[in-house]
Amino acid sequence: EGGLANPQVEKKGFLILGMTQVCSEEQGSEVPLRMEFEKGRIYSYIGEVVVSVNPYRAMNIYGRDTIEQYKGRELYERPPHLFAIADAAYKAMKRRNKDTCIVISGESGAGKTEASKYIMQYIAAITNPSQRAEVERYLQQKAFLFLSPHCCRKVKSVFKCIFQLVKGAPDAQLRSLHIQRDPTAYTYIKVGGQIKIVFSILQSSINDSADFKAVTDAMKVIGFTTEEIQTVYKILATILHLGNLKFGSDGDVTLIENSKLVSVLGDLLSTKDENVEKALLYRTVATGRDVIDKQHTHQEASYGRDALAKAIYERLFCWIVGRINDVIEVKNYDARVHGKNTVIGVLDIYGFEIFQNNSFEQFCINYCNEKLQQLFIQLVLKQEQEEYQREGIPWKHIDYFNNQIIVDLVEQQHKGIFAVLDEACMNVGKVTDEMFLQALNGKLAKHAHYTSRKLSPTDKNLEFDRDFRIRHYAGDVVYSVVGFIDKNKDTLFQDFKRLLYNSSNPVLKAMWPEGKLSITEVTKRPLTAATLFKNSMISLVENLASKEPYYVRCIKPNDVKSPLLFEHERCKHQVEYLGLLENVRVRRAGFANRQTYPRFLQSHTYDKEAVKRLLQGCGFEHDVAYGKTKVFIRTPRTIFSLEEQRAEMVKRIVLFLQKVWRGTLARMRYRRMRAALIIIRAYRRYKVKSYIREVNRRFKNVRGMKDHGKHVKWPTPPKVLRKFEEALRNIYNRWWAWTLIKDLSPEEMVQIRAKVATLECLKGQRADLGLQRAWEGNYLVSKKDSPGTASSFTLVSSDLQRKDKFMRVLFSCNVRKINRFNKAEDRALLITDRHLYKMDPVKLYKPMKSIPLYNVTGVSISPGKDQLVVFHTKDNRDLIVCLQGMVPAGDSRIGELVGTLLSHFKRAASLALGKKICVF
Repeated sequence: EGGLANPQVEKKGFLILGMTQVCSEEQGSEVPLRMEFEKGRIYSYIGEVVVSVNPYRAMNIYGRDTIEQYKGRELYERPPHLFAIADAAYKAMKRRNKDTCIVISGESGAGKTEASKYIMQYIAAITNPSQRAEVERYLQQKAFLFLSPHCCRKVKSVFKCIFQLVKGAPDAQLRSLHIQRDPTAYTYIKVGGQIKIVFSILQSSINDSADFKAVTDAMKVIGFTTEEIQTVYKILATILHLGNLKFGSDGDVTLIENSKLVSVLGDLLSTKDENVEKALLYRTVATGRDVIDKQHTHQEASYGRDALAKAIYERLFCWIVGRINDVIEVKNYDARVHGKNTVIGVLDIYGFEIFQNNSFEQFCINYCNEKLQQLFIQLVLKQEQEEYQREGIPWKHIDYFNNQIIVDLVEQQHKGIFAVLDEACMNVGKVTDEMFLQALNGKLAKHAHYTSRKLSPTDKNLEFDRDFRIRHYAGDVVYSVVGFIDKNKDTLFQDFKRLLYNSSNPVLKAMWPEGKLSITEVTKRPLTAATLFKNSMISLVENLASKEPYYVRCIKPNDVKSPLLFEHERCKHQVEYLGLLENVRVRRAGFANRQTYPRFLQSHTYDKEAVKRLLQGCGFEHDVAYGKTKVFIRTPRTIFSLEEQRAEMVKRIVLFLQKVWRGTLARMRYRRMRAALIIIRAYRRYKVKSYIREVNRRFKNVRGMKDHGKHVKWPTPPKVLRKFEEALRNIYNRWWAWTLIKDLSPEEMVQIRAKVATLECLKGQRADLGLQRAWEGNYLVSKKDSPGTASSFTLVSSDLQRKDKFMRVLFSCNVRKINRFNKAEDRALLITDRHLYKMDPVKLYKPMKSIPLYNVTGVSISPGKDQLVVFHTKDNRDLIVCLQGMVPAGDSRIGELVGTLLSHFKRAASLALGKKICVF
C-alpha cells in the first residue's frame, strides 16, 4: 500500500516533505518531492491542504482496509491521504454543524477528477445507510455528466459521450437515431487537431458497449425515465447530424445540399420537416406590424446551424444538472427532525489551459482558475497573516503574489475585459473582433498584466490585430480575439427556439420555455456568455467562501502520462503558481490550528483561566500562543494529543452517564413493572372472586330443581380459571350423575354400567345400541322369547351352574350358527361369568360346546343393523353366530351383549376388553 506501511511517511508527510526546499535556488531541484513520488507516496500536507501528484498508474491505497484506517481519525494521525481530508471535512460537518467544501484544483491531466471520485467514494463508505444511498446516486451521476455549459471546447468531455453513443450503442438504437457506427462520418468530431487527440484517448477505451450501458444504467438508477433517456440520445444524434448539414447557393437562394438530413432532424426533434428547413434557411423578422421571412446567406445559415448545435447541447446539459438536483434533493426536509441541513461540497473544476491557439473558451477557464486561486490566497494566506496581527501574535509578514489584480483585469466594472467585450457586443452596426482588440488596447494600455502587438511592437510572438497576452498567476497566455464577439453573443435566432418549443416531445419542449413568445413580442436583450460566466463564478466563490474550505492541489509530474517520469521544471512551475511555497512558509512560521476560547473551553475545560493551566499541565505551553480571542497551537501533534486525551475522557464520561442513566431507566422500569404486577394481582383476585360468587349464585338452589341445575348456564370464567372451571364442571357432572343413580337397585346399577361401557365403545359406530330399553340379559328364561322352552333352559342352566360353579348368567339368546361349510343351524348362546356355551334348542338346550371365557380374545361385530357376532378364541376356532328370536322382532341386542361383556371384564379382571371389540 505504498507509504501507508512505512513509518518514515508519518515523519515526512506532514509539511509537504520539506517543500521549502522544493523550489529553492540553493537546492535547485525538487529532490524530496521526487523521491516520495518514486516511492509511490503521492500525497503530502501543507496544514489542511493536500498536495497530490498524479501517479499515472493504479495504486492499491483506496480499498476497504484503507478506508477503515482513516475512518474517524484525526488529520495527522495517519500518513497523508485524500481519505484524511475527506474525513476531516465530514467530521467538521457532523460534529460542529459546519458546511464544508473540498476544492480540487490543478492543470488538466493532474488527476482532479480521480481525486473527486475517491473523496466521494470515501464519504459514501462512512455515511449511514440512508445517506449512503444519496451519495451513491451522486456517484452514479458522475458516470455521464459531460462538461460545463460555458465550456464548449472541453472536447474530451464532449466527445466521450458522443463517441460512446456511436461506438457502443446497440444496432437497433443506432438505426432509430439514423447513426452510423463510424465516428469519422460526422463533421463535428472528425476535424481539428485536439479532436484527433481525443480519438486516440477514447479509442483506447476498454469496452465502448460496456461504457454506454454503464451510462444508461446510471441514468436509470438516478431516476431518469425511459423517455428522458431516449431524448438525451436523440439530442446528441441531432448534434451529429447538424454538423453534417451542408449549404449551397443557387444564385441568391441558399439551399440545403443534403436535404435528406432535414427529415432525419425532424424525426429526432419530433417536429415537421418543413419547419426544420425554414428555421435553417430563413429568419423571421418583425418590422412594426409586418412580419417578413428574411433568407439567410450561406455564411448566416452555417453560423445558425453551429449556434443551434451549441445551444441544444447547453440546454441538454443544464436540464440534466437540474434533473439530478431534483432527484437527490432531500424531500420533506424538517430541521426539527433531520437537524441542520449541512453539506459537503466537492468542487472538481477544469484546470488552467494553455494551448497553441487560445480563444474565448480558454479565457473563461483561466479566469475561473484565477478566481479560485484568489479565494485560496484570501482564505489561506492573506486572512491567516491578518489574523495573527489582529490577535496580537508576534508575526513577520511573508510576501506572496496576490492575483486580485488579474481578477480585476478580467471582471472589473466598465474597465475589465468582460466589460469591454460586452460593450462591443451591444454597439449598433458591424462590430469586429479587431475593433474589440483596439478597445482593449485603449483601456488597458498601462496595465502591467496586459499587452498586445500594438503595445509591444517588438514582440513577434503576437500577431497584429489578433493577439493579446495576459500574465496569469500560472504563466503568460496568448489569446486570439478571433470569434470573441460571436461567442459572447446569444446568436441563436428566435426561430430555432420556437421550433424546439413546438416539438411534440415534452422533454425537449420543456427545455425551451422562451419559444412560446410570439414573433412580434419584444424580449429583453439576453445576457452575454461572458456576463453569465462571470456571475456564475462570483456566485460560486461566494458559496465557497461561506463554507469551511479544504484544498486538494493536484500536480502533473509530466506531459506524457508516464508513471516513472518526474519533470523538474514542470513541477517547479506548478508549485510556484499554485502558491504552495508561500503556503508552506506561512504554515511553518505560524500555527497549524487555532480555536476561540469558548470553542476550546467547550472541548477541553470550563473557564478561560483554565485554558492556560490545562495546556501547562499537559506540557504544551512552549507550543502555543494566546491571542485576544483565540488560542493558537503550532504543531499538529499537540492538537492530536489533546484530542486523544479528550477522547479518552469523553469515553469515561459517557460510560459514567450511561451507567447513571441505565440505572435510572432500570429503576423506572422496575417501579412500572411492580405497579403493573400489583394491579394485575388485584384484578385477578377480583375476577376470581366475582366468578366464584356468580357460580355460587347460579347453582345455589340446584338441589330443589327438577333437573338438578342441568339447564343453568355456566358463567364465562377468566382465563386464569379455565382449568378450574373444567374441574368444577366435572365435579358438578359427577354430582348430577350421582343424584340420578343413588336410588337405583344393584341390578339396575349393573345394567347402567353395561350401557355406559357400550356407549364408550360403540358410540358413533352403530346406529341402534338398544340403550332406550331395559336389558334383561338372560333372555332364554323369558317366556316372551322362549314360551315353550324356558323351563327346559332353566333346568339345563341350573345343572351347568352346579357343574361349572359359575356365579351368574351374563347373557343368553337364541342364535343362528354359521359353520365353516356355510351351513346355518339354530342354536342357543349362553354366556356366564366363567364360560361361553353353544346349545342345541332342539335337544332341550343340550350343551354342544363350552369355551372358557378367558379363552375369548375378542369380539367382532358389524356396523349395520344385522345381529352378527364373531367370538375370537385363542385356538383360532372362532364362533360365528347371528342373534335371533328377539321380541319385539326389531330389537337389537348387539349393544347389550358388548356392554355386558365389557362391564364384566372391567369389573372382574380390570381388563380393557373394549380394546378387543372390533367393528368390521
